[in-house]
Parts: sequence; structure tokens; C-alpha cells
Amino acid sequence: MRFVQLSAALVAAGLTLPALAGPTEAALLEKLAARLERLEARNSELEREVKALKGESTEIARGLDSPRLSENEPELTVRLKAVEKDALEMKKAARIAESLEGIKVSAALATVGQHAAGLPQHMDGGSSQLNYRADVSVELPLAPLGDIEHKLFAHLRMGQGLGLNAAFSNLGHFANTPNSLAFRASGANPDDSVAILGQAWYQAAIPLPFLGFKPYSRETLELTFGKMDIFGFFDQNAAAGDEAKQFLNSVFVHNPLLDAGREAGVDANGFQPGFVASYLNHVDKARPWRLSMGVFGAGERGANYQRSLSSPLLMVQAEKQLKLFGGLSGNYRAYGWNRSQGVDYDGTLTRHTGIGASMDQRIGDGIRVFGRYGKLVNGELPFNQAATLGAEFSGSYWNRGADAFGIASAWLQSGKAYRNAPTTAWLDDNQTLVAYSFVPQGAEKLTEIYYRYRLSPQFELTPDFQYVTNGGGNADAKAVKVFALRANIAY
Repeated sequence: MRFVQLSAALVAAGLTLPALAGPTEAALLEKLAARLERLEARNSELEREVKALKGESTEIARGLDSPRLSENEPELTVRLKAVEKDALEMKKAARIAESLEGIKVSAALATVGQHAAGLPQHMDGGSSQLNYRADVSVELPLAPLGDIEHKLFAHLRMGQGLGLNAAFSNLGHFANTPNSLAFRASGANPDDSVAILGQAWYQAAIPLPFLGFKPYSRETLELTFGKMDIFGFFDQNAAAGDEAKQFLNSVFVHNPLLDAGREAGVDANGFQPGFVASYLNHVDKARPWRLSMGVFGAGERGANYQRSLSSPLLMVQAEKQLKLFGGLSGNYRAYGWNRSQGVDYDGTLTRHTGIGASMDQRIGDGIRVFGRYGKLVNGELPFNQAATLGAEFSGSYWNRGADAFGIASAWLQSGKAYRNAPTTAWLDDNQTLVAYSFVPQGAEKLTEIYYRYRLSPQFELTPDFQYVTNGGGNADAKAVKVFALRANIAY
């Protein structure tokens, strides 16, 4: 403004002194006056623009103060609010992701169709069966207690259909059940498809030595209690332990004495209450070892929380991971169990003690062999000794890396007391139609073969074949062939 006023004063001075200004000076003064006029016009325009910007800034500030969007708001306000909304959504998603961090969820649906050749023609239920089973499990980590990590685990299960298991049991094929996937909640009405809470347990992992420096800890004490599947903690096997992906017959899924022989004492749905204490030593990370002890409610009342502590099942297990065959991993487990009130084959309650072993070992990039052994030291079951041996081959050998081929055989020796007692086989579940009577002898033998074909990462089809001879220790029994097709969808 001072420059403008000074320039105006000079022009005025030039106009009042025409006699002192020549033609050249007059022209310069005229140019200066014109330029000053243009500057004043521009200054006025700038003032209007500044005023407009101030007004727009006021509208933007007013719009940002309001949580609502209006069509009359400046475009910049709308964009800023959109960016702010996106940022809030991202923060919200981040908070949700943070709250869900560590949560593991899995779900699976398996369906099996089976047909048996060699069973009596008029067998109750027929020789062809269909069943399904669905499982959902959730692992929820809890906020650490200092250096102690702990979590909750829950497992829901539902299904329909008993497969051919009842028919095999009635006909004396007691040592094996051809369909470990068959499930019906507590033997309820076949029309019911009820979901049950199979497992619900808490586990704490305590680094040792206690109150030591966790990053330097190479020992862990795990404490677990709740309702659980005993085979998730004992008798594990990487090559034969998942009936939804590997072998279907129960003698290959778990130790036959604990599972088919019912030494585990689970409830009608296959679960039981228990407490497990486990010491893990991983000073040598390539060859860790573990000692575990478990106490479980067992039997008709103990497994369903009525008298869980009156006659429990005690399990102990030692396991070690080894590197053999040029550094290939293998797992070796030895265990024993004791029940103060085990059930003999004739229904008598007496003390049962047994020992067992489970191993799985890679012997090639795509070959894993496995074996199990069990022996009842005290007590009398229909079979007192059992051994299984098999292998799984990766499809990488025939350019199908996600496929697998499995084969296994089982030998189940009938018990001495059982061999001295005649046995009756039935044609129906109600045990009213007698099929035949026989004197048990020898061992029941079984072979199973499967091929797991992967259609997609979540969908697999598995043709399966089982061949049973000397069923139930009956030397005159006709060989039974079981054909199956399993569809498994897992996420």
C-alpha cells in the first residue's frame, strides 16, 4: 500500500509540474500510471480470492467438525472425510486382527460309503452303509501370565450313521471296526443329528526353570485339564492316526487294545475327563524328548463325570524324536496303562495293566513307515496282544505330490481265557438271530490299502479296501472284503 501511495503521489506531482516534464518524462509517467492501475485491479482480484479462500476454509472446517456428509459441502471436505473413514476402518480391522491373532480354527466334513462282501445275506442293516461326520475345533490363546503361555481348546462333533461297525461286532469281528469315521451322538435315534462338545480343555506351557529367563529356556512343563481325546496326548502316530485322511480301520488309527479293546474307557462319544502333565526337553532341538503322565475318568460312570475319580485310567508315556537314515525324522513312543476296574471279556471287573509302543519313521523323502504294539499284562480281553505295521508313500514318486498310497497289516492274538470259551455270533443288533457258535483260536488278521487323491487343497477322495481273515478268532469264518470310498473336505 505504501508503494501504491508513493506512486500516486509521484503521478500527482508530475501532473502539477507540466512545465518541468518533457515529452519523454510525460510518456513514462503515463506508463507508470497505467501499470499502477493494473496493479490496483490485480490487488482487488487477489483480495476477492483471499476472501473466497477464507470462506471455503471456514466451510471446510465447519464440515469437518460435523460427522455427516452433505451434497453442499466442498469436494475437499468430502474427500477428507472419505480418507478419515478409510483410516478408521483400517484401524478397526487392525484391532480385530490383533484380537484374533493366534486363534486357530479348523473344520472338516467327511462322508464314507462302504460295502462288505462275505457277510451273511440276511444280516440286520444290510452289507452296504453310508455315514458322515463333521468336526469343528477352535484354539484360543489367552493373555500370557508372565512367561507362561496358556490357551483354551474346544472341539464340536456331529454325524449320522454307524457304518458296518455293528455288523462286524455282532459277527465276532470284535477286534476291528472297519469305519473309525462312523459317529452318532451317544447312540441316539438315527434320525437325530446332534452336535456335541467333544473336547474342552485348558493348557498352560510353563518354561523351566521356573521364573528363569524365557529366551534361554529349553525345557517346558505343560499342564492340561478338561474333557479331551486321550489319543491327542498318548499313542500318537504321524502315519496312522487320522481316520479322515489315512487308514479307516480302528486297529490302524490307534493301539487296538486301547481303542477297539476299550481299555481307554472313553464315553459313548469317544471322550473323557482328564489331567495331563508333560515335561518337554528340547535342549537338542533336532532330537527333543518328552515324558507325560495322564489321569483320566474311565468306564461307564467315570468317563461321563459321574464318578470320574473312583477308578481312573493312569497313562504314562516316554517319547523321543530321532534323526535316522541320513537325517530323516522319526518319532518313537513307549507307554503303559493301569485301570483298577478294567472290564474282562466276560464282563468281570478286575485290574488291567498293559504296555504299548508306537513309532513312525521316514525312510525316504516320500516314504514313512509305522508300527504299533500292545500287550495286556493283567486282565483278559478277547485279544490280549496286537501288532500293526504299514507304510505311506507320497505321490511325488508318480508326479502327484499331494496324493498318497497307504498299506498296512494287523495281527490280533486272541486271549487264553477267550480261547477256552465258546462264542456266539448274531445276525442282528438285538442279538435274537443266531448266526453260528465257534471256539476261538489263533489271531484275527487284517490288511488295508487306500489311495488318497487330492482334487483341491481342501477336497480329497480316498478309495479304500480292507481284507479280514479269521475274524474274531474263528478259523472257519469266511474272509470278509470291505470296499469304501471316503470324501473329505477340510479347512
